[in-house]
Amino acid sequence: MGSIAQTVRELDASTVKVTRSTNLRLVPEPGSPEELSHSHCTDHMVTVRWTVNNGWETPEIKPYENLSIPPTAGCLHYATECFEGMKVYRGYDGKLRLFRPDCNGERLVMSAQRTSLPTFRFEELKVLIAKLMQIDGPRWLPKDQPGRFLYLRPTLIGSGPHLGVQTPKEALLFIIAVPWPDPSKKPVEPGTKPGLKLLASHPETIRAWPGGFGYAKLGANYGPSLSAHGQAQALGFDQVLWLFGEDRQVTEAGASNFFIVWENKDTGRLELVTAPLENQLILAGVTRRSVLELARSRLAKPVGSLAPVDVVEKALTIGDVELAWKEGRIVEAFVSGTAYFITPVKLVRNGDLDMDMVDAGVERAGYAAQIRSWLDAIMYGKENHEWSYVIEGEVEN
Repeated sequence: MGSIAQTVRELDASTVKVTRSTNLRLVPEPGSPEELSHSHCTDHMVTVRWTVNNGWETPEIKPYENLSIPPTAGCLHYATECFEGMKVYRGYDGKLRLFRPDCNGERLVMSAQRTSLPTFRFEELKVLIAKLMQIDGPRWLPKDQPGRFLYLRPTLIGSGPHLGVQTPKEALLFIIAVPWPDPSKKPVEPGTKPGLKLLASHPETIRAWPGGFGYAKLGANYGPSLSAHGQAQALGFDQVLWLFGEDRQVTEAGASNFFIVWENKDTGRLELVTAPLENQLILAGVTRRSVLELARSRLAKPVGSLAPVDVVEKALTIGDVELAWKEGRIVEAFVSGTAYFITPVKLVRNGDLDMDMVDAGVERAGYAAQIRSWLDAIMYGKENHEWSYVIEGEVEN
C-alpha cells in the first residue's frame, strides 16, 4: 500500500478553546505605577503551539500566566523571535476596534519568514485578538470610558528544545494585552515645549544595514540598540535618531518612523519627507503607511490654514536637515508608531549642533496635529473608515 501524506494543520482561529480565569487581576488606574510599568497584563492570553510535523494546534484563550520553555529553546540562543505592536481602542460609540490589523498580521508573517519561524494565514491574527478582547475588553476598557486603549503584543518564538544551528521544529504564538500610558497625556514641565528630544547616532553605532533585518520586527533589532538608547536618555534625550552610511542618512527615531515637513530648496514647495523602504533599513510602520496615505489623499490641497504638501519617500541625510534648519526651511518634524502614535519632535542634536524643530517653522506648522486628529477619529469611531476592524460579541463579566 502507498503511504498516506500527513496533513500539516493551518492556524484556525475559529477552533479556539476558552478557559475563563477564576482569579481576576487588578485593573490599574490611568497613570498608576501598574500602568506605567508597561507589564501589567489583562486577565487572559492567547497561546497556539506549532510543531514541524503537525502544524498549528488548537488555539487557547486561558488565564494569563508565565510561559514554560526549556533552557535549550531556540529563542534563547538563536534569536528566533518576532512580534507586533498593536492597540485595541474603545470608541466613543461604545465599540471596540482594531486599526488595520491585517497590516500587522502580514508584517508578523513576513518577520516570521525572516527569522525562520512558521507562517500562517495573516487574517487569523485579528480573529484571535478579537476573541481575546470579547472576554477582556468589557472589564479592561469599559464602555462608559471611551477614548482609552490597550496595547497588544502578538509574539512568535522558537520554543523547541533544540540546541544546534537549525530551523525551529517547535514554536509558540502568544498574544497578551497590556494597559499602556497615553503619551499624549504625559505632563509637560512648566516652561518647556511638548515633544521629543532626539540625539543623532554616532557613526560607529548602526541600527540596521542593507541586506540585514532592520525591516522586520524582530527582538534582535532592539536589544543591540538599548545601550545607545540608555546613553541618550542619560544625556536628557528621549530617543536616538538613527543615521546610516558615510552620508549619514536619517532612518528611524528610536522605535518610530521619522518625518519632516520642509520647504524644498529647489522648488520652494512644501514636502512631507520620510525615509524610503527600498533599502530595507527601516520598519514599514503601519502608522507610517497610514500617515503617507492620509497625507497623499487629504493634504494635496489646503486644509484650513495648512498649505498643500508633496509627499516624498526618499533618502535624506542629517546634512540635509542641518542645511534646511540653517536656511529656515523646516516647518516641523514628528515621529509615528504604535507606542508614540504621532508625537512632535522639538529638538535634534547632531554633534555640537542643537536644532530647535518647534520654533523653526511654527507659523506654518500643524501637519502632525492634523494627521493625528484624522487617525484618532478613525481609531475611536468618530469617522467610519475601512481601516477600522470592529470587534463584535463582547462577553460581559
